[in-house]
Amino acid sequence: MVDKYSSEDLNKAGRLKQIRMVASLVNQQNRKALPIIAGSAVGIIIVFVLIGLLTGTAGFLIPLGVLLGLLAAIILFGRFAQRAQYSAIEGQPGAAAAILQSMRGNWTVTPAVTANKNMDVVHRAVGRPGVVLVGEGAPSRLTGLMAAEKKKTARVAHDVPIFEFQVGNGEGQIPVSQLQRKVMRLPRNLRPAAVSDLNYRLKALQPSLQMPKGPLPKGARQPKMPRPKVR
Repeated sequence: MVDKYSSEDLNKAGRLKQIRMVASLVNQQNRKALPIIAGSAVGIIIVFVLIGLLTGTAGFLIPLGVLLGLLAAIILFGRFAQRAQYSAIEGQPGAAAAILQSMRGNWTVTPAVTANKNMDVVHRAVGRPGVVLVGEGAPSRLTGLMAAEKKKTARVAHDVPIFEFQVGNGEGQIPVSQLQRKVMRLPRNLRPAAVSDLNYRLKALQPSLQMPKGPLPKGARQPKMPRPKVR
């Protein structure tokens, strides 16, 4: 997510320290962000205070204004933080994989299931919609690469829907900032049991190449290991 702080630093920090670190990152990407956040919160509070004093309902409206002001600040802060993350990782190798791994929900993400010597890569995500293939690289080279991976996946996935996205700024591609929204809006076609079965069958498909050499975006979230069941 950042140049100054790594995701490991953020995970080790306490809640307040995490907020300060993320605020610093947001300020690096957009100097106007924090003033906008603070101004919006203060503006809402002032409006409610004035209305409460003028109408004689200050005891009710002032606390309500404070709550709404804080809520507005939290929402704006989250949006600016997300934009800062996308801006920091855009164009870096593995950016699409980092976005996929940060998605909420029951997703199984396998980075770089296939790649070529030009370091064009295809990532795979499996969830309720089905199989999602996401390519990073030149559109002219990704077309064949993704077609081959889709064909290979279809032999195992059978009738499961397979969706394809290309991340980038070329023709027919989508910016990395829109990837998560596109994937999360896909229809839910599978039941949880079917997703588990699909993941089991896809384990037979080994990646053809490893991830391109070089650092992944520092904000990339690593996939969590499954917790052992307690009997």
